Amino acid sequence: METIQNEQLTVQVSALGAELQSIKDNNGREYLWQAGEKWPRRSPILFPIVCSVNDDTYRVDGKEYHLPRHGFARDTQFTLISQADDRVTYALHESEETLKVYPYCFNLAVTYRLDGNKIHVIWHVENTDKCDIHFQIGGHPAFIAPGCKEDEPLKGVIALDNKEPMQNLKSYIDGSHELTEIEATAKDGLLVIDDEFFANDSVKFHKSQTHQATLLNPDGTPAVTLDYRCPIIAFWSPYKKQAPFICIEPWYGLGDHRGYDGDFASKPYMNHLQPGASFMSEYTITIG
Repeated sequence: METIQNEQLTVQVSALGAELQSIKDNNGREYLWQAGEKWPRRSPILFPIVCSVNDDTYRVDGKEYHLPRHGFARDTQFTLISQADDRVTYALHESEETLKVYPYCFNLAVTYRLDGNKIHVIWHVENTDKCDIHFQIGGHPAFIAPGCKEDEPLKGVIALDNKEPMQNLKSYIDGSHELTEIEATAKDGLLVIDDEFFANDSVKFHKSQTHQATLLNPDGTPAVTLDYRCPIIAFWSPYKKQAPFICIEPWYGLGDHRGYDGDFASKPYMNHLQPGASFMSEYTITIG
């Protein structure tokens, strides 16, 4: 576990999955869900897939490979590369084990950098292979829902930067989805969340319809704001578990839709890198 801090925030990160473990302000208020029986994670990194491939199986050049939901990075030990008072970087590259389930050579670096009341979460994927590689990457941070307690009904409000009518993907409680679009439940950019909001698993907006989401305190002030440039943002909390947290998930990728049996490289929202090329992006968490 490594700790970075400044005058406003103290943040802890684990080498296992390069996963955020804690976000506290200078008053000691915790903003990140602290894992537990209702969900054992806090802020996993999704790589090299987001969500699931059908039957945990995908194809590259006619050969089948098997990956569990959200890939292997979240359960893999990263290496600490560098650390300063206000930032820390972890890295992961291919191994004998990863090559059995993902046939590419890569470097994945994850950096957390503090700037006042902001945490910059920076992803850098490098193709170290001799062929093109294909991947998806995403975040899955779980934030404590202000005013909620465990074993009580979930409630919350998320304000989006887009107040126009939006569409989200039709989803199912098993985590699958169709490419069918349905009218979003947001009104004037507000998602009012209750126990039934996640009856069909996560709520997914694609096509870059929104670039900012703010989880509000009961008095309407911002508790946590995420800024992102990714094409997909998802919201999730486990249905009917009365878990007092809401995940705000920036994704560069999407799981297989029902019935998809095409090649891995042809999946919707796939990212591609030529040998020697790299991908870099970030999202920002603002506290308060």
